[in-house]
Amino acid sequence: MLSNNSGIVQELFISVKNKDGENRDEIILQTQGVCEDEFFDKEINRSVLLTSIDSYKLAKENNIDIKYGSLGENILMDINPYHLNIGDRISVADVILEITQNCTICNSLAKVDAKLPTLLKSDRGIFAKTLKGGVIKKGDIVRFVSKRKNNEENI
Repeated sequence: MLSNNSGIVQELFISVKNKDGENRDEIILQTQGVCEDEFFDKEINRSVLLTSIDSYKLAKENNIDIKYGSLGENILMDINPYHLNIGDRISVADVILEITQNCTICNSLAKVDAKLPTLLKSDRGIFAKTLKGGVIKKGDIVRFVSKRKNNEENI
């Protein structure tokens, strides 16, 4: 981890219908979401899921061993974003994301382990929408760049 406000992209995934997340070395984001993702251009405020490796560590500490991508994330990072608020912004390479909501727990996590939905209730991830698109690669730096104030643009 670089600092309290920056980290590194560890893994990248796209969602593929009826399959586990497909691991990628890079993903392309547009304002409609992650290109090639099954949720592209569906629900913009839930188009990018950010997850911390802390979620996987929490599962492992509770004897649940799951592989990266199992939580449905698009971007897995070594910095924990769960304290961010709606409207906060993150930059990764040239991409600018805006936090839109906390990730809700879905019942599909119970298929992995019955304890997982309760365990990760507040620690599964956060959703963001893409304000400025571009390419994100494994190893890119993630920065918490601004807090939105009174609907003003800070970027």
